[in-house]
Amino acid sequence: MTTDIIPLKGWGLPIGDFFLSAGPCSAESEKQVMETASALVGQNVSFMRAGLWKPRTHPGSFEGAGAEGLKWLQRAREETGLAIGTEVATPEHIEACLKHEVDILWIGARTTPNPFAVQELASALKGNDIPVLIKNPISPDIELWVGAVERMQNAGLKKIGVVHRGFSAAQKGLYRFAPNWKIPIEFKRRFPDIPMLSDPSHLCGNTNLIFSVAQEALNLLYDGLMIEVHINPSEALSDASQQLTPAEFKTLINRLSVKTEFSNSEEFASRINELRSQVDYTDEHLIKILGRRMEIVREIGALKRSNKVSALQPQRWHEIIANRINEGVEYHLSEDFIFQIFESIHEEAIRHQITGEEDV
Repeated sequence: MTTDIIPLKGWGLPIGDFFLSAGPCSAESEKQVMETASALVGQNVSFMRAGLWKPRTHPGSFEGAGAEGLKWLQRAREETGLAIGTEVATPEHIEACLKHEVDILWIGARTTPNPFAVQELASALKGNDIPVLIKNPISPDIELWVGAVERMQNAGLKKIGVVHRGFSAAQKGLYRFAPNWKIPIEFKRRFPDIPMLSDPSHLCGNTNLIFSVAQEALNLLYDGLMIEVHINPSEALSDASQQLTPAEFKTLINRLSVKTEFSNSEEFASRINELRSQVDYTDEHLIKILGRRMEIVREIGALKRSNKVSALQPQRWHEIIANRINEGVEYHLSEDFIFQIFESIHEEAIRHQITGEEDV
């Protein structure tokens, strides 16, 4: 069972140039919440975010103010007019939020991959029309993300959005959590009507990187942003390094450029159609070249079989990938891109060698 998704403009929340959530990682005190809310007034914020129940890795860390913080958020809404939202992880959280008329909820990255937990939340939300955002699972598995959305749809929820906040990786790189842009892009391909937000704060883990990731998300036609803003980040009880001050937030938002999918310019339309024709022509030849490569590979496979040589040749693979990465530099192609392309080509080549021409 699925439901028709209600567009963002039907969620009953303010929408400016794009959907925008801002607020502290955690609601720490009534004073902090009120000062942050006051600083966000007039900045086209769709809702003020603040975590109340924090799933921390190690016990003893600040785990949130809990239900007490709902009173602070209520007061912030009453005095500033901002809508309010928080993360929920149990049916009891949902019950408390509904009682205090929270405007929007989200499901966190640690909860999304647990089908039992998500189903409990979906059942608790059944019959309500409150908007629900679903963050990607912390592991890079799109099916867990999709499954969480489907459980909400099956419960009859129609105001559903998703949040891309990055994925865990075996090796730490520039970002706290790897963007893995191909996963949210694939999600958007499957569910074009479900709004997608970017959470550059969690993805980056560093305020110096937030602008570039936020702009990249808007370049990819994301519907909005969820950004952490704290009145005094240096004193934050959680995730201090990724929270902006209200002034920094305002500057960042003013720097961002919202992109559109189409242009009314005839000159633009003419030129882009010309360039797209060149891309199509190039792709056609690229496919033919790949087809010819696999013809050669099948001959190699037959030669290997007749001489009882294994299809997989690790040394040859390492030589190929090192060489192709070096060649890609000349054409301004990233190492990751070349590796992914030739990893796929190598897998297909092994398949051709093992199965033989007659089975391909």
